[in-house]
Amino acid sequence: MEPVGKRRFVPGLTLALVVAALAWTGEQLFVSLAGRALLEAIVLAILVGAVVRTWFISDAARFAPGTHFASGFLLECSIVLLGAGSDLRALLAAGPAILAGVVVIVGVTLVAGMYIGQWFGLPRTHALLVAVGNAICGNSAISAAAPVVGARRDEVASAIAFTAVLGVAVIVGLPSLIPLLGLTDTQYGVVAGLTVYAVPQVIAAAYPVSVAAGQAATLVKLTRVLLLGPVVLLLSLTEHHAARLKWWRAVPWYIIGFAVAAALRTFEVIPASTGDTVREGARALTIVAMAGLGLAVDIHVVRKVGPRVGSTVIVSLALMLTLSLALVRLLGVA
Repeated sequence: MEPVGKRRFVPGLTLALVVAALAWTGEQLFVSLAGRALLEAIVLAILVGAVVRTWFISDAARFAPGTHFASGFLLECSIVLLGAGSDLRALLAAGPAILAGVVVIVGVTLVAGMYIGQWFGLPRTHALLVAVGNAICGNSAISAAAPVVGARRDEVASAIAFTAVLGVAVIVGLPSLIPLLGLTDTQYGVVAGLTVYAVPQVIAAAYPVSVAAGQAATLVKLTRVLLLGPVVLLLSLTEHHAARLKWWRAVPWYIIGFAVAAALRTFEVIPASTGDTVREGARALTIVAMAGLGLAVDIHVVRKVGPRVGSTVIVSLALMLTLSLALVRLLGVA
């Protein structure tokens, strides 16, 4: 590529970095004032970016190459880094029953969520995004699935925004189930791990209850996160014209990268000491990517589908919560 071609990425990428920095600063302010991040930088980056795009940018085309690069390639790199921080051995030691239960619940929620979204009038791709976000890990899953299903940026932004907002509500309200349903700390941890979206949110919802609740929640949540690769692989084979492609062309490169990186971490080719650093790197790239995503979104378009997305998320979340409670009772989790 000629230098002139490369320079066209500078305005959008620079703006994405500025928005990401503002989002990170906002998260730190939340932590200082409220004791925790009520909204994560990943979500704030989308919101700030969308506000800037809607009301402060008149020439969106000038910034488009850089914002596309941020929300595309940088996000894919962050997914590979996420694999490098994932050790599969903890899952293998957890016992087949609970792991199988998690897989079944994720699968049921994914399929049911897609049909629930379509019932509320969402297009298939939009319904799939919301379903993937609910079933697996919120914004990370939505972002990973978006290029595979061919989703529009406004669909991605609205799905992430609504799952994130309701995710905060779940953190606040979920502990009330302990006395209401007579859950033990471990039972609550399993339920939290199955219903809360992001790993930091799981920690915020479970560890204040007890260490046992936090450990159970983290383990179950890790299982859900590691299902991201297989689910996106399946979507790439079924939703992206895979019938006309060789299978290796239908598989996104970053999913292969995630699997290889996770295997290297599991067999300690990548040492445990690098885990936190890798995860922080993945998070930083994701924040910049979400800023790029927000900078491509017109809020007026998102508002048109808001009620349908919100209804889909709420019903899907209620389904997952019901299934999670049934799982801990069925398996006799103590």
